[in-house]
Amino acid sequence: MSVPVAFNDIGKASKDLLSKDFPVGNTKLEVKTTAPNGVTFKVNGLRDNKSGVIIGDLETKYADKAKGITFTEAWTTSNHLNGKIELENNLAKGLKLEILTSLLPSVNQKTAKVNATYKQPNVHTVASLDVFKTHFSVNTVVGHEGFLAGGEVAYDVLNGKISRYNATFGYSAPVYSVAVHATNNLSHFAASYYHRVSSDIEASGKAAWDSKGTNPVALEVGAKIQLDATAFAKAKISNTGVVGLGYTQTLRPGVKASVGASVDTSKLNENAHKLGFAFTIEN
Repeated sequence: MSVPVAFNDIGKASKDLLSKDFPVGNTKLEVKTTAPNGVTFKVNGLRDNKSGVIIGDLETKYADKAKGITFTEAWTTSNHLNGKIELENNLAKGLKLEILTSLLPSVNQKTAKVNATYKQPNVHTVASLDVFKTHFSVNTVVGHEGFLAGGEVAYDVLNGKISRYNATFGYSAPVYSVAVHATNNLSHFAASYYHRVSSDIEASGKAAWDSKGTNPVALEVGAKIQLDATAFAKAKISNTGVVGLGYTQTLRPGVKASVGASVDTSKLNENAHKLGFAFTIEN
């Protein structure tokens, strides 16, 4: 018996195919290196092509796998100091604790959150407490022979009421998966599928409908083609006529470049199109 995926990861294969590797609207650089003692350093930089604003962060991560302890700290260009401590299998087998903190010194704004993840065969549960806002949430996924059913509830402790509830159902097989999501207090519905057609071709589609809105069903389909061992291309199109294109090339081990474009076919003569580029270095 295996542990099912987390609540937020039901339908992840479809979501990744339709959202990842399309670096449109910005230019991104990511550099990740690992020291001999296991400390990992990561630098992210992103420039918005429209506004020209550049944002970034510097992250340091240390992991002691033998003791199940991981410590991560990050400093962003917006002067946020973020920290995360992870304890896995320390208190009980299958239990992982996370303590996340954030500090903005200029206005003395601080946040703290505690997450607890418990994994057992056929069950995956995550509980989260926002310490200062006193918001508590819990989600659970149960699985059996590929079938998945999950629910999430958020509770506002100060006001004494439920602030959010969602539900998800899915089925996962070796070469395909399907998922249905009911979010935003069961008012927004989405259905998605993922299919590995062959070793080189993957396909995915998603339909979404908001019962409280006036917009029709939003539909998006896409595909990924593995061109060779070092390159792949992606394409997607929505029912609004927006076409997304992406191409990723591994230049050498640990060095990857991606280009992306978004074209609004209903506004070909207008400035409604976007381009982007991402460059990743990792050792």
